[in-house]
Amino acid sequence: MSTIRELPPVPGIPPGPPPSALPGIVRDLATDRLTLMSSAAHNYGDAVRIRVGPKTLYFLDHPDHAKHVLAENPDNYHKGIGLVQARRALGDGLLTSDGDLWRGQRALVSPTFGHKRVAEASDVIADEAARLVSGLWQHRGHSAVDVVPRLTELTLGVLGRALLDVDRDLIGSVGPEFETVQDQAMFEMVSMNSVPNWLPLPRNVRFRRARARLRRIVDDIVARRSLTPLDRDDLLARLIGSTNAEPDPAVGTRRMRDEVITLLLAGHETTASTLSWTLYLLDRHPWAAQRVHDEVVAVLGRRPPSYEDLHRLRYTTMVLQESMRLYPPVWILPRVAVGEDVIGGYRIPAGSDVLVSPYTLHRHPAFWDEPDLFRPERFDPDLARARARYAYIPFGAGPRFCVGNNLGMVEATFALALICRDLRLSVEPGHPVVPEPMLSLRIRGGLPVRVESW
Repeated sequence: MSTIRELPPVPGIPPGPPPSALPGIVRDLATDRLTLMSSAAHNYGDAVRIRVGPKTLYFLDHPDHAKHVLAENPDNYHKGIGLVQARRALGDGLLTSDGDLWRGQRALVSPTFGHKRVAEASDVIADEAARLVSGLWQHRGHSAVDVVPRLTELTLGVLGRALLDVDRDLIGSVGPEFETVQDQAMFEMVSMNSVPNWLPLPRNVRFRRARARLRRIVDDIVARRSLTPLDRDDLLARLIGSTNAEPDPAVGTRRMRDEVITLLLAGHETTASTLSWTLYLLDRHPWAAQRVHDEVVAVLGRRPPSYEDLHRLRYTTMVLQESMRLYPPVWILPRVAVGEDVIGGYRIPAGSDVLVSPYTLHRHPAFWDEPDLFRPERFDPDLARARARYAYIPFGAGPRFCVGNNLGMVEATFALALICRDLRLSVEPGHPVVPEPMLSLRIRGGLPVRVESW
């Protein structure tokens, strides 16, 4: 951890690094964001004021602070740094919009993510998980294969079939475009938009091409649906219906496109990241992999999983929850304070950038015993009831709680269950597994694994 000297506290103003720390802060913001957040919490406590050039960031790292920003006073905190930059690619989709527009979008899409709808989609999810395992099976005894693109294909396949009712091949190849979008959003965030996006730089050109291809794919999806106008109530049908109800057709079309791109990005990236980190952790802790294997064999035998199996795959679920504690797919929740506020005795000026980090909250030593250790037993329901509610927020909290959490958990549970039932995956020796905090917390450079059978 950093040993930057703490300035004397000022009443009403959170402590934080002195002005002389700016070069190191800028460097860490660009290259080591997790260390920046962790060091700030370690050195200065649960509320930290970080000055970065013209901006002042208020980093809040206590469950009560998270509760206030995300659940108690959410209307005062709109989407902030990082997500503002992502709006250039995603438009005003559910991830980036605010106010009445967001509330309308949320009400429109929520029914398609309810328990009943997810249960109805469970056969599709199980089929995609089986397809993933079958593809990995082909690599038994051969050289290592990067499992991350395979997990991306799984999650995009589920989204395409379960939510949009489109051929998985139509959207299965958009992973590189989303990579480019994320890279550009994070670059603009850490550079504070100091590099004009109209300059013909290679990264700007790549971004514009990726954005154009994503829009073409969504337009193609909608055009294909219009050729078979069946009576459906899936997500795509709801979005098309909302477009037809817009007074301005151009606005409706743009918003529909934004929503589809947003849901594809957020829906595939978070679950793929969770599964990547879980497979890494199980390789590091073979006793846990053995226990998951034994549970899945006892519950499923050789049959595919069903929605009714979820509550019986108890330890498998606990492993996923512990993975999301250590490596939450959404590692940062950026907000902007609309009006002045007071949190934990500290004044938050209007217009301030406010950061809540699930990554550091999930490792807060006051709320987690030996927080850096992998211990799935933490999520035994009897122990979990005693934990501070907002110390664990892998899906966010409050009104903006992730709308797709049910779908994502079923998808991750089915995939992990079938992988651990049939295969042993071991990370390629010598491959560095390093967190890369982009819009989600992923593994830098992928996760090459060797595949063996049980």
